[in-house]
Amino acid sequence: MRKVKDIETYKSTKPTVVTIGTFDGVHIGHQKIIKRLINTGKQEGLKSVILTFFPHPRMVLQKDSNIKLINTIKERHDILDDLGLDLLLIKKFTKEFSRLSAEDFVKEILIDKINAKKVIIGYDHRFGRNRNADIDDLKKYGETYGFEVEEISAQDINDVAVSSTKIRAALHDGDIQKANAYLGYNFMLSGTVTKGRGLGKELNFPTANLDIDEDYKILPKQGSYIVCSTIDDVVVYGMMNIGMNPTVNGKAQTVEVHFFEFQKDIYGESIQIDLLQRIRDEQKFESVEALKQQLAKDRATALDFISKHHAH
Repeated sequence: MRKVKDIETYKSTKPTVVTIGTFDGVHIGHQKIIKRLINTGKQEGLKSVILTFFPHPRMVLQKDSNIKLINTIKERHDILDDLGLDLLLIKKFTKEFSRLSAEDFVKEILIDKINAKKVIIGYDHRFGRNRNADIDDLKKYGETYGFEVEEISAQDINDVAVSSTKIRAALHDGDIQKANAYLGYNFMLSGTVTKGRGLGKELNFPTANLDIDEDYKILPKQGSYIVCSTIDDVVVYGMMNIGMNPTVNGKAQTVEVHFFEFQKDIYGESIQIDLLQRIRDEQKFESVEALKQQLAKDRATALDFISKHHAH
């Protein structure tokens, strides 16, 4: 899939089947709709397209910068690519764009840009200025501009909403296995590896700090997790701590990973870390020695889990 950053520079020469939405998480509820989109494309000889808005409309219209998303744009793109989608189109969401009338949206975006022949959309989808147009309006435009509208049922829409809510709640509680079950893949954190305060080394647990650029990315509950990552085509396992490092009077939240049996220098590299299981809450220990002992226990817990669930 060729990532098209912005719809402004894009014009589809091929007829398409399109659905519109954030698809944050690309979880099992979404996957059902996306598979339907892709299959329709294959059956009818249409290119499968998802049109998504970024930043999230709520960030722009409600100044709700606290909204946290399950995926970064790149993570979302990679997951959709794996599912077999032809194209993810990103439309920059602005106040100006929000004032576009429903008919202009259909004409300028769906027809002129995307060349839509079929639109698959939720029964409750609203669009256009003040979100005053609905699926019946879309069907009327379809007759005028020559595209078909296929409705996604209330049940499927409900499954999507329920899954998203449950995933966010599970992450908030640190229940990573529940989140992963709803996602249909492992929840991930992506970022650049940076040097930390060097405390891990002193504890015999050297860590890589993960610098996550996107401040809209949701983080799970603070604590320790069993994780894995693919680095230079090799799967490596480890444990990760999200938190404040209270034992050594940490001042800011960090995400630190200690990989097992791993010697490579990966500073400055971008990596993706999959979260597999939570070990424990972050806690403040009496001494650095007590923390060391706990880390050794955590390591044993992690290695035991990996040998049971992920042995190659």
